[in-house]
Amino acid sequence: MSGLKKRNSSSSADKEEEDKQVTERMLSTPGGAGARRDQGATPGGDPAAAGEGGKQGVVLEKNITLFNGVAIIVGTIIGSGIFVTPTGVVKEAGSVGLSLVVWAVCGVFSTVGALCYAELGTTITKSGGDYAYILEVYGSLLAFLKLWIELLIIRPSSQYIVAYVFATYLLKPLFPDCPVPEEGAKLLACLCILLLTFVNCYSVKAATRVQDIFAAAKLLALGMIIIIGFVKIGQGGVDRLLPENSFEGSKYEFGSIGLALYSGLFAYGGWNYLNLVTEEMIEPFKNLPRAIIISLPIVTVVYVLTNLAYFTTLSPEQMLASEAVAVDFGNYHLGPMAWIIPVFVGLSCFGSVNGSLFTSSRLFFVGSREGHLPSLLSMIHPTLLTPLPSLIFTCLMTLLYAFSNDIFSVINFFSFFNWLCIAMAIIGMMWLRYKKPEMERPIKVNILLPLSFVLACLFLIIVSIWKTPVECAIGFGIIATGLPVYFIGVRWQRKPKWMLHGIFSTTALCQKVMEVVPQAT
Repeated sequence: MSGLKKRNSSSSADKEEEDKQVTERMLSTPGGAGARRDQGATPGGDPAAAGEGGKQGVVLEKNITLFNGVAIIVGTIIGSGIFVTPTGVVKEAGSVGLSLVVWAVCGVFSTVGALCYAELGTTITKSGGDYAYILEVYGSLLAFLKLWIELLIIRPSSQYIVAYVFATYLLKPLFPDCPVPEEGAKLLACLCILLLTFVNCYSVKAATRVQDIFAAAKLLALGMIIIIGFVKIGQGGVDRLLPENSFEGSKYEFGSIGLALYSGLFAYGGWNYLNLVTEEMIEPFKNLPRAIIISLPIVTVVYVLTNLAYFTTLSPEQMLASEAVAVDFGNYHLGPMAWIIPVFVGLSCFGSVNGSLFTSSRLFFVGSREGHLPSLLSMIHPTLLTPLPSLIFTCLMTLLYAFSNDIFSVINFFSFFNWLCIAMAIIGMMWLRYKKPEMERPIKVNILLPLSFVLACLFLIIVSIWKTPVECAIGFGIIATGLPVYFIGVRWQRKPKWMLHGIFSTTALCQKVMEVVPQAT
């Protein structure tokens, strides 16, 4: 900080001379601003850091407690899906009993994957999740392609969709007898994203507090639904839940079971998000696995019991015909207080957007630090101690999807991509056990867990390619668009001096506007 104050108090002539010297040093260095740290550059290849020797650098503080970690996992997994469309499972399973079994199996499966990630996160202690693990094991190219798709499509599109659902359900009580206007919902969704970006930029503690509050709110809402379900069971008249009736109409075909599992696991998505912020956790060796062990059983029990509650009131046919299952359930039982459910759905989505913005910004922060994104994105505000540029970048990428009219079709192209990256990460974990047995491993799961999990991931990938070959082919084509970007932006080290000068000038300008500095080495 003393270096920063001295820089701010210097005369304009001194500043110009200093900037000139830094520019000359950068332009005389092969690779310039794109150089990787292992090639002698500063973190993210930042030119200003080279000039200051890292003296003005700051770091992201360790603020995430065990409770915050649980809230991030629970709050990110439980989004709008369990309230709005928990019908994908029952559509493919065909019966009440088999649907509940699939929900439970998906919970156990996600827990196994999360335990494997606990070993990965305590062995490779970098933030960044899948990206960091793929980079460590498979190298720069595959890690960049993972980052490219996350940056271009998966993160911003999913964040915008959840924000849009938040806006729709928050406005629904104002339009009880007609659809919510699309323009109004889009405007409120954008305001939601802007507000949460401001909160995340202002304070890490404020962002985690928001996550804590809204994770508790969504558990309260689901708890209310579960209690109503148990009261209904106590009153009787739920013959479809009896063991002899609950499995009528079950579909046991290979494809149907695969798609049912796919739908259930999609609802559990987010169990690996805490690994994106490992470096900011207090005592990650203890709190990362503890948060996983606490969170996943909670989510599994809540999901199974919530679906059980739905089935006490709605038949599988009624659920499939419903546009919002929880809202129909509330209309049936809550009467004039039924407006509570849409509000709770909105609050649940609000918390999910916050958790996704928080973790996505750290992914781009780490990608920049590794030289895969512009160095500006790995800079930190020295007073707020938040990754301001990466948060603003995440916000802008998300807002761009407000101009899309068919956002869901884009996401469908990458149904296989998530499981492919997770499988690669866990295969990498097993490879590290064999290749680098000397690495410190505070947690080491039984080898049968990663083996069975990888086989299950391969099953899901095969089902996805088998059932949606055209979408998967388009997805691979979009992934391939990252290749020229990688070779020009990352691998091409001897860029022309005019290009390096432009990169430096833009970075320096943005750095001054945002008042951010490079992370300390």
